[in-house]
Amino acid sequence: MSREDNRPGEFELIARHFAPIAGRDGLGLTDDAALLRPARGYELVVTADALVAGMHFFPDDPAGSIARKALAVNLSDLAAKGARPDGFVLTLALPKGWTEDWLAAFAAGLAAVAGEAACPLIGGDTVATTGPLTLSITAFGSVPAGRMVLRSGAKPGDLVLVTGTIGDGALGLRAHGPARPEWVARLSEADRAFLADRYLHPQPRLAFAQALQLHASAAMDVSDGLVGDLGKLLAASRVGAEIDLDAVPLSPAARNAVMADPALAELAWTGGDDYEILCTASEMEFPSLVAAAQAAGLGLACIGRVTAEAGTVRYSEAGKPRSFARGSFVHF
Repeated sequence: MSREDNRPGEFELIARHFAPIAGRDGLGLTDDAALLRPARGYELVVTADALVAGMHFFPDDPAGSIARKALAVNLSDLAAKGARPDGFVLTLALPKGWTEDWLAAFAAGLAAVAGEAACPLIGGDTVATTGPLTLSITAFGSVPAGRMVLRSGAKPGDLVLVTGTIGDGALGLRAHGPARPEWVARLSEADRAFLADRYLHPQPRLAFAQALQLHASAAMDVSDGLVGDLGKLLAASRVGAEIDLDAVPLSPAARNAVMADPALAELAWTGGDDYEILCTASEMEFPSLVAAAQAAGLGLACIGRVTAEAGTVRYSEAGKPRSFARGSFVHF
């Protein structure tokens, strides 16, 4: 990174803000690469997500919140695979006008999530860009050999399950953004704050990962919308499903939003940014997953059942068929 206005250069920035977050596999961020050491009998799980200002977050969002979300969405992917986080690499493209105070706040947010998840920084790159702030994180996790939970394992007769509550992230985007719809004003300040926090600060369900590994037949995280992501899981498994939309869990804040504007129910089901776990399991394994969810402080709702009709998903609301023109967030 080139110097501008006497700001520190790349290596000084790394030493000052990012080296303190680094784990032993990062070699102090003084080398050209990291060295991962998976335990005997374990396999690596790798996931990556890129975030661009104006597309995945608002350019004026707090720096710490941007960092927290960037890492959390990757940790959510690891959790859905039943993996334990081992480390991550960060690529950060800073736009013109960045400040060291902004970078310090970003690093603090990153460190908070990395510390909570025991997932240290092990490498990456920092560059300048003439475009918007852009960052990409690649996270590494590990699972016992052969135990990663795939999307493709759902079987006819399995239950369709989801953790936590759905719709908070998509509603929170509207409640937090600059162009707030009219319904936002009808919510209490507490509801608006709750929804905005769920959008800004996803909560990866890492405490549920081992239970998925032991008891789920298929799993993925809900990032692009429950309806669209369920379609991806079912397509990978070559099965269908029957889903009761009335059983989809909503937070009190989301329910209040839907009461303010009933059309928001569809946004909750399709909007994305939930980062909950969508999984399938046999009826025999269901009680174990419920117990694990309770131990992790999570709700776990059964919203339907897997069928043998590949590519066919039947949604019902109040006992009547329901269809969707678009099921998820579109990246392009």
